[in-house]
Amino acid sequence: MTPIAFTLIVTGVLLNACAQLLLKAGTNAVGHFEFSRANLLPIALRLGTQWPIVGGLACYVVSVVVWIMALSRVDVSLAYPMLSLGYVVNAIAAYYLFGEALTMQRLLGIGIVLVGVYVLART
Repeated sequence: MTPIAFTLIVTGVLLNACAQLLLKAGTNAVGHFEFSRANLLPIALRLGTQWPIVGGLACYVVSVVVWIMALSRVDVSLAYPMLSLGYVVNAIAAYYLFGEALTMQRLLGIGIVLVGVYVLART
């Protein structure tokens, strides 16, 4: 894998992870809500005016462009599993940003993902 392809993959992964974290921040600001006919429009307006939600959606748009560029350089069978690095980034970032738990079971899962990506990247 070339350095440019690797950079594109990592950038795509980080943009995707950033999008998830921004969406979570936006929903935290809105709070728990239920979808129903009565509150569909008010909830949509509340979500649509949260800058983290808008930023998260923008990150997704940019990540798709970056991902398409990566796929033009790397086999999808190699690139797609690299997206699992986003699980690692999100788990660690959620711990620091949102106080989410990093239990031993989650840490073990993160370790397994990292080993899998390492094995995959060496082939």
